[in-house]
Amino acid sequence: MQEFHASQNLRLRVPNEAIPIEHYLRQPQRLVQAITDPRRIEVIGDGVYRLSLRPLQFLGISIEPTADLRVRSQADGSLQLESVGCQVKGPDYLSFVNDSFGMALQGTLTPQRHDRYTELQGRADLQIHIELPPPIRFMPAPMLDSAGKTLLSGILSTIKHRIERQLVEDYRAWVAATHAQPDVNGQGSLRGRAV
Repeated sequence: MQEFHASQNLRLRVPNEAIPIEHYLRQPQRLVQAITDPRRIEVIGDGVYRLSLRPLQFLGISIEPTADLRVRSQADGSLQLESVGCQVKGPDYLSFVNDSFGMALQGTLTPQRHDRYTELQGRADLQIHIELPPPIRFMPAPMLDSAGKTLLSGILSTIKHRIERQLVEDYRAWVAATHAQPDVNGQGSLRGRAV
């Protein structure tokens, strides 16, 4: 059994808008859509999403992992993300892999408010364990460790870059759409009021 681990930190400045980003972050599906292509997301249940990752190459083998993620928003506007299930698709000769494949993903995203911006501070830890097929199993341990760490770091870096690109853009669009909605209470616009 082989185990691989990688971590990634995130610090992202988000300009303050009329509606604080903490309100946006209380909608976990928005973070999930910022992590990956929305066409690769399936809603499993309340706060649980199945993400199908693009096929990955690991030591010459193409695998297609899926991960079930639970995303919870906290009262302070922070988000917690954790894996609750996983599966990997690959060539037929790797059908045994799912018997031994396991993944643990833990992540947090916490807003730190400042005068003109809010800094989102995040961290993700990803660990997998897997039984490798015999030809690969006998490779030197440093080579396996390096390949595993590279693969996991690549997954986390992709998630980080998508959040950096998508989250601010989606947040601004959400604020604009929220302000464009007619006020059903007849109390005027949300703009300028405490939310």
